[in-house]
Amino acid sequence: MITKSFSRYFRYGFLICLAAAVVMLATGYRAALGPVIIVLFACLALYFTGNPSLATFAFTVWVFAFVAASMVYPAAFMTWFGLDLGLTIVPLIQIIMFGMGTTLSLADFVRVFKMPWPVFVGFVLQYSVMPLVGFTLAKAFGFDAQIAAGVVLIGSAPGGVASNVMTYLAGGDVPLSVTMTSCSTLASPVMTPFWMKVLAGQFVPVNFFEMMFSIINMIIVPIVAGLVANRILYGRGETFQRGATLSLIAAAGILLAVGVGLFAPTAIITWGNASLQKDGFIVGLLLISLVALAKLVIGVWLKRRENWMDKTLPMVSMTGICLIIAVITARSRDDLMKVGPALIGAAMIHNTVGYLLGYWLARLVRLNEIACRTIAIEVGMQNGGMASALAMKVLRSPQAALAPAIFGPWMNVSGSILATWWRRKPLTSVPSLEGDTK
Repeated sequence: MITKSFSRYFRYGFLICLAAAVVMLATGYRAALGPVIIVLFACLALYFTGNPSLATFAFTVWVFAFVAASMVYPAAFMTWFGLDLGLTIVPLIQIIMFGMGTTLSLADFVRVFKMPWPVFVGFVLQYSVMPLVGFTLAKAFGFDAQIAAGVVLIGSAPGGVASNVMTYLAGGDVPLSVTMTSCSTLASPVMTPFWMKVLAGQFVPVNFFEMMFSIINMIIVPIVAGLVANRILYGRGETFQRGATLSLIAAAGILLAVGVGLFAPTAIITWGNASLQKDGFIVGLLLISLVALAKLVIGVWLKRRENWMDKTLPMVSMTGICLIIAVITARSRDDLMKVGPALIGAAMIHNTVGYLLGYWLARLVRLNEIACRTIAIEVGMQNGGMASALAMKVLRSPQAALAPAIFGPWMNVSGSILATWWRRKPLTSVPSLEGDTK
């Protein structure tokens, strides 16, 4: 943990690197500029991490550091010890989605019956505004087919966990945000391939069922496994506090994972030339076992009761997303140099339109202020990690993955700014979780 007093040393490191970069640019000596930029972003990220008021921006700065590293040393993000790093994207997304699942419970899904109208409004806006705006921008900017498909893909993705964080920072309705994210994610195996087939299909071939099965494998199965892990971690009663129970769960998970790996067919379900692969089930079972083992050691043997998963999973997710973006950037370095500014402009427009239409259309149907703010954030922010993985696995295109890689960091920046602004602006109506939302 970086303390605020210790973080000032990273501020000094950032200032030194910044001065060195300016001198190099002014004198024309740019041979070592790349490493300086990498260290500059790393120091800035560590400085932000140690300052509570700036901590929400640390992740985005880390993304810049990884992007800089992949631009300067692309070969370093191609293979490690003979392993193609492109093959790690799907397992990393599965781990990240498992982490998302551990933050959810069945109550987050049942809550839709307590607040159906705002959830319905947010759902409709999520899967209408953002795909259509993405398609419009892809046409307007005249992107190449692969990159245009990536812009539509990020618009067709469900909400991400970052929207829940930004809603909390904005003083919004966090339960509503979590429920909306949960519902849009559960619907993504149908809604995302549908919009990709209808809209992105005008740019590149899209196999509806291949994308549907990939989303189930990468997103839904790990989230369900995470829900099981949530029960293990936070379940009430003595059942999940006993060493014998946790040992049994860990052993059963490992045995089932081995059994599925050795004896189950590679394609669990096949439809035409698309199939549901078994690796998501294996990863989910192993992660459930890992959680049970960790709780056995930390909670039962060491008798430490703090929520260690709440500290571990954000770090794992942040590292995984940074690595995914670096791998994608390394493979599309030349394309990024050509279309980077245009993609950044498209990301800003797409994100801003999502916030504006999410808020004002929610106001139009007479939702209260806190619900409007929550829906605006939820509609404006998508699951960039999922879109990146689909671009690489289903579209098989690093170029298509560029848009999610750029849109994702910008969403965190804009979301943090919007959340801070709304936090300082008093609400004009009182929030209600279970009552009238009008």
